[in-house]
Amino acid sequence: MWLNPEEVLLKNALKLWVTERSNDFFLLQRRRGHGEPTGRITGLLVGALDTVLDSNARVTPFRILLQVPSSQISWVIASGAAIEEVNKHWDWLVHNLLHSLSVFENKEDVASFVKGKVKGLIAEELRGRQAAQEEDPEKFREALLKFELHFGLPSSEKLVTYYSCCCWKGRVPRQGFLYLSINHMSFYSFLLGKEVKFVIPWAEMTRLERVSTGLMTEAIRVSTRQRQREFSMFLNRDEAFGVIGQLADIALRRLLDSEGLELDRVLQQPTRITKRILEEQAIREYVLALFRLPRAEKLHEVASCSLWTPHSRSHTAGTLYTTDSYLCFSSREEGSCILIIPLSEVLSIEKAESTSLLPNPVIVSVRTKKAFQLIELQDRNELVESLNSRLRSIQWKQSMFRSRKDGKRSMSAPTPYYTFYYDTGFSDEEEKEEQVLRNTVNSEALMTAFHQSQPGANGNKSMEQVKEQLWEDHFLEFGRGVHMFRTEKIQRLVAMGIPESLRGELWMTLSDASSELESHQGYYTNLVQKSMGQSSLATEEIERDLHRSLPDHPAFQNPTGIAALRRVLTAYAHRNPKIGYCQSMNILASVLLLYAKEEEAFWLLVAVCERMLPDYFNRRVIGAQVDQSVFEELIRERLPELAEHVPDLSSLSSVSLSWFLTLFLSVLPFHSAVCVVDCFFFHGIRAIFQLGLAALEANAAQLSASTDDGQALMILTSFLDQVGSEESSCVPSSPPAALETSSSDADVPAVRHTNITDLINQSYEKFGDLSVRHIERLRCRHRIQVLQAHEDTAKENALRVVTPDVSMSPENLADVYDLFKTEHFISLYWGDSSSVAAAEAAAWHHGDSGCSYIERQYRLDRPQFKSLYGLLVPWPGGSNQHADTLANRTFALLDQDRKNLVTFREFAGWLDTLYCEELNEKIRLLYRLHIPPALTESEDDPSLMKSPLMSTNRPLYVNLPSDVEDEVKDYQEQLKQMLQDLAKEKEKDVEKPLPLMNQREFIQFCKTLYGMFHGDPEENELFQAIATVTSLVLQIGEVGHRGHSSGSEVTSQEEAREADPTQVAADDGNGGGTSSAAESEWTVSYAQILASLLTEQALVQFFEKPLDLSTKIAEAKEKQYHQRAGLLTLQQRTS
Repeated sequence: MWLNPEEVLLKNALKLWVTERSNDFFLLQRRRGHGEPTGRITGLLVGALDTVLDSNARVTPFRILLQVPSSQISWVIASGAAIEEVNKHWDWLVHNLLHSLSVFENKEDVASFVKGKVKGLIAEELRGRQAAQEEDPEKFREALLKFELHFGLPSSEKLVTYYSCCCWKGRVPRQGFLYLSINHMSFYSFLLGKEVKFVIPWAEMTRLERVSTGLMTEAIRVSTRQRQREFSMFLNRDEAFGVIGQLADIALRRLLDSEGLELDRVLQQPTRITKRILEEQAIREYVLALFRLPRAEKLHEVASCSLWTPHSRSHTAGTLYTTDSYLCFSSREEGSCILIIPLSEVLSIEKAESTSLLPNPVIVSVRTKKAFQLIELQDRNELVESLNSRLRSIQWKQSMFRSRKDGKRSMSAPTPYYTFYYDTGFSDEEEKEEQVLRNTVNSEALMTAFHQSQPGANGNKSMEQVKEQLWEDHFLEFGRGVHMFRTEKIQRLVAMGIPESLRGELWMTLSDASSELESHQGYYTNLVQKSMGQSSLATEEIERDLHRSLPDHPAFQNPTGIAALRRVLTAYAHRNPKIGYCQSMNILASVLLLYAKEEEAFWLLVAVCERMLPDYFNRRVIGAQVDQSVFEELIRERLPELAEHVPDLSSLSSVSLSWFLTLFLSVLPFHSAVCVVDCFFFHGIRAIFQLGLAALEANAAQLSASTDDGQALMILTSFLDQVGSEESSCVPSSPPAALETSSSDADVPAVRHTNITDLINQSYEKFGDLSVRHIERLRCRHRIQVLQAHEDTAKENALRVVTPDVSMSPENLADVYDLFKTEHFISLYWGDSSSVAAAEAAAWHHGDSGCSYIERQYRLDRPQFKSLYGLLVPWPGGSNQHADTLANRTFALLDQDRKNLVTFREFAGWLDTLYCEELNEKIRLLYRLHIPPALTESEDDPSLMKSPLMSTNRPLYVNLPSDVEDEVKDYQEQLKQMLQDLAKEKEKDVEKPLPLMNQREFIQFCKTLYGMFHGDPEENELFQAIATVTSLVLQIGEVGHRGHSSGSEVTSQEEAREADPTQVAADDGNGGGTSSAAESEWTVSYAQILASLLTEQALVQFFEKPLDLSTKIAEAKEKQYHQRAGLLTLQQRTS
């Protein structure tokens, strides 16, 4: 390839290069040691030197130098891995430049001219290529070339970035390069003649962590199910660690849970991923988590600036983040000052006159007649222009929405809307009244009508008034609404508990659900109407849980509250069918309905499920499990003594799962739990982490002394039960029972009474330094572990189902599953978009309703199956064409449900028959491969529609005349009977009769046997034996035809033909072009073929010869990747 001209002072320093061709201006050189006899010490030393000194000569051992006569300086202008490549460049230089250079009088002009030409060639080559997008295109081109040459992966395996580092093998470091691509991490090293290279798919990574040992001060450890790899000596270890974590997280979300986990659109297209996009994505994830913005928001600008903060009477330095619909500001110290301004609230964004005190100021005016001043903005003009463009777009959408809304309002009178009815009839007037009451939408929070009475109500009322006054004072100083300044002062007010009169408003403000409500006027109304009368699995689950939601609260002992809860949950299930309904959503929605209007409660639920607790409420609760894993690591970081005494923290995390799913609503007294919800809306999930750590620290001594999980559960349950608030009674009416332990009474502490405000303040004081950025980084790493744990569970379930049906060893079965799964992933890695979509859709197993995903179940389509078939089939296939035909027949036979997909159970059963079953079962399988449905009318086009769908256990009468109703009924009855038989039979159908084989099918059977014997050491004996058997079977068929007799296995079939003339039509399809009369003239049975084969000892020995499945699997693992990669690369080139 052409290189950006680089000076070389000494053309052959240390005799490392050998000149192959030369002229007055150019030299073609070869690296010493390359192409020479192996084992020479010079070649070994030069190769090691190239690797240690980070030289490109190891990969590109040929180069072309530009030399100027009478000058000691030369320039490298081209290099290559093969002499043919460099010769092309040499020929181009000789034919296009050499004659022109002789006319230059000034030799310096020669160098300038050639360098200009070479740079032009490079620019032309880079145009439209990935390297042009990188910071250093030239170095990236070289790295890309090395990556392609070393690992031989398809061109669609896009390289993202690379790092120089050491890979440790025991105590021996291997200096080399770590290449990070969209589906793999790859390492290459060459030291003293020893080459080390390996590829780790991201889908195989189970853990990523930083480690520190004696020799490796700081290393990155990558764990798979088979082994661990340590990498160190990075120039920028933190950057490398972050990029590895990001790529693994993105790949696993895309490959293992594409249906459940949210992934940005850019990341859904792997070929668009670059290092720059990863950096932008990391910032975007942080911004969405910090400000809890909608997941669809796209980050546009990040700018350092200072914001005028009236409460401090100064400018606060920080960072401005702009997205599609928001302006967000965060101070340098995360959380000390945050401002969120929805663009829908903005009236104008203007530049003000710049002065020495106020450089580059920008004024943002909002509807509430307030203005915010930003200064010290770099690139102010471009920023303001971009913001105004988005602002105009939003304002235009708002005006269009209002005009449409006004038009609808003028055309139709406002009418109340109702939700759907679950009862279809009424028995009397009382039921009608109850039904109407139950379905009328509430316009006020339920707490206004159903207030739970508490002891000391007068004291609570005065406390509420004090809180309300504090908040009013705060609004005057810091503002009110979404664009309120959020500082440490508001944190103290939230910790005290938001007053009930302001709780709904502040929840809407702090979560920014108010902006969603404002921009979606009438959305909830339409949603309720659309979901009216619809029934699904989600609505059934909602009905079951309605009366379990805060059953002690009077609001949900009343039809009004229950109906409101039903409407909100059903509307959300209709809005987001991917989530639908998940347990614990009913508890959250109940509390939201108590303090917010019904429509507001709906948008609060949207904010919680889609923004504040992402991935919590999908079908596998991945988000909650990830946070449990993060919580375990935080316990080790922040409570090391507790972690030391409780080595297995999974017991504590299992207890804390409900804390995260219900925001402590299911474990704390109601009024205390609502205070936690207040903190959650202000701080997000960080508040739950902090409070969980505080609860564990308060009980650390008792938990360390606990002897089992049950005792730890009792300790935490007792502690949380007595956490009170100012609004609840000071002393619980029934104190929790003392913990039963085996220790003396002196060891059992008295029941303590903790105030929720004190507990929250303690959590802020001790764990307030826990940042959103740290939580997001931990989530990225721990999501890898959680997803892989689900994969392990899916594998265990699949093996448990298949194991009773096969004879192969558990180890071999597990290895076959890995091959099966890898074949699926290879299509996702390098297949075209249509095959990727089809493969991923096939990996999800649907329930009977077709709506709910039950489990991930890998299945292979025809090309994937044929690839794996070629790797594992024990017999040589003869000609490639016939082997391909046999693979198609096997796929058709295994595809029992006719969905063009083969499950692992079907695949394992087929492989087990080939390697582990007796001779008669192997012959039975071969027999079935040469009768329908495996054998089709046209082998060139193995379409299932060209052969009748015949059962291998009993004949099905197909192509029946539509006007004969009785015959249709007979067919349907027979189909039902077959399905019942299949459900009852747990053993293989050894004794079930098989359909007869006609002459065409028998010829195909013989052809297959000849192909199987090709290349066998006993080939001649086998050919002679099969010739004898063929002659014998042909004679049997002729005798049967002449005597008009039939085999024992087709008695029932012949009777059916006599009774049912329509069978002739089916038989006509079986013949593949021959007439039904001809088919009746010559047939043989499975038993006849088996008996004939048993007469030849050579054939018996061939089929009874033990086959080594373990060796075949090991070979398949070695070949699978590169063989499949080569096929896909060839397909891409030919398409």
